[in-house]
Amino acid sequence: MATPFPGPRTALAVLAAAVLLAAPAEAAKVTTERIPVPDAEQAAPPGLTIQFRDMQPDAASDDSAQPAPEEKTTPDEETSTAPLPEIHYGTADLPKPVMRLREQILEAARSGDLERLRPVLESNEMPPTLSLTQIDDPIDFLKQASGDPNGREVLAILSEILEAGWVHVDVGTPQEMYIWPYFARYPLARLTPPQEVELYRILTAADVEEMQDFGAYIFYRVGIGPDGTWHYFVAGD
Repeated sequence: MATPFPGPRTALAVLAAAVLLAAPAEAAKVTTERIPVPDAEQAAPPGLTIQFRDMQPDAASDDSAQPAPEEKTTPDEETSTAPLPEIHYGTADLPKPVMRLREQILEAARSGDLERLRPVLESNEMPPTLSLTQIDDPIDFLKQASGDPNGREVLAILSEILEAGWVHVDVGTPQEMYIWPYFARYPLARLTPPQEVELYRILTAADVEEMQDFGAYIFYRVGIGPDGTWHYFVAGD
């Protein structure tokens, strides 16, 4: 059975209420006559059919109808499948020029005298990079970069780095280099527990957390060319 229209019923109720309110108190009782209200099908004009249907969600708003988003590979996922560089320790696999320069740097660093590093720095045709910005005197710069007034913290960092594991990268190219520590070219997310211990020998826990968030090692590193040229001792990305 079709649902009756509510409109006429409401109008009738309003009319009856208005008559009652308008009548004086002593007036005779108002008699009312029942007015039948036609059903919706009877009230509809000829030729007009009223139909009711269940509301269905629009296909455009159905999430299941939307194409699945394209999956993209994140940098972490890319590095998780890339081949890892070979890590070396000690001097057995170093060319003699590289081994000799490393020993000279370590000897100066262990002396505790920053000036002992000056002749090693000046032995290069071009002085090694110590900063990402222009500097004047390299020894003065290292002293100012150190946490103590004599530059011994920097010397300690330099010796600690050269005693860590290293990698041989970009072999056969003009950029071929021996780099300490190997973390500079190694994904931090793929370090094993023993390797993390090696990392904590150089960095504090807070530093490690910061670099893990950054996604790369950004502390000091040393780069020496195959011919024994000292290319850099620098921190940063």
